[in-house]
Amino acid sequence: MRQLILDTETTGLNARTGDRIIEIGCVELVNRRLTGNNLHLYVNPERDSDPGALAVHGLTTEFLRDKPKFADIAAELRDFITGAELIIHNAPFDIGFLDMEFALLGLPKVTEMCAGVIDSLAHAKQMFPGKRNSLDALCDRFGISNAHRTLHGALLDSELLAEVYLAMTRGQESLVIDMLGDAQLEGTSAAPRISLDDLDLPVIAATAEELASHEAVLNDLDKAVKGTSVWRVEAPAIEHDAVAA
Repeated sequence: MRQLILDTETTGLNARTGDRIIEIGCVELVNRRLTGNNLHLYVNPERDSDPGALAVHGLTTEFLRDKPKFADIAAELRDFITGAELIIHNAPFDIGFLDMEFALLGLPKVTEMCAGVIDSLAHAKQMFPGKRNSLDALCDRFGISNAHRTLHGALLDSELLAEVYLAMTRGQESLVIDMLGDAQLEGTSAAPRISLDDLDLPVIAATAEELASHEAVLNDLDKAVKGTSVWRVEAPAIEHDAVAA
């Protein structure tokens, strides 16, 4: 599955009163793996940023003056997001601005181009009700360093959100689900079976470093679910007599 972590910076908070997009950042995930195929665009909004917004992103009118207008980058952005699932923190805000920019050019809404939208803020509120769920707060909660983030930036925020999203959803993965993708489809011919009884299979024990890494992952899972993850729960022992019966 192709997913895009997307973030925008804008001249203000309200697209309906003329605020515009000034920066777009997209980080690509394919099957939950970062690919490095990212998109980063600055946009000339043809207006000044509100003082409050400027204090957040630091992108001045002078810096943006020679950047392309949204009409000049719309096709590139549309092609990049088409068919992908978008992951956005506070999605209604960014989607509202993108839809406004596309509408000015007579182009379809974002949801008509992409495969769906996940609001990571809504997801975080379900996981941590009553707590702060800003990107900075989630970075702190999951132990993700954001020390280099002095100002908001669309690409940097997308990169941080990618790490946060993977950490938030790590507990949803399971070996069983992963194996289902390789399961034989019903109705297909059976693959030939190989007897392993006569094979001398080596037993490779985990190294101390591998065991430490495994323990760290389990600790992260426990922290994410605020309890004991399923991987620490041992299956009950099955009595030999019960098996024989």
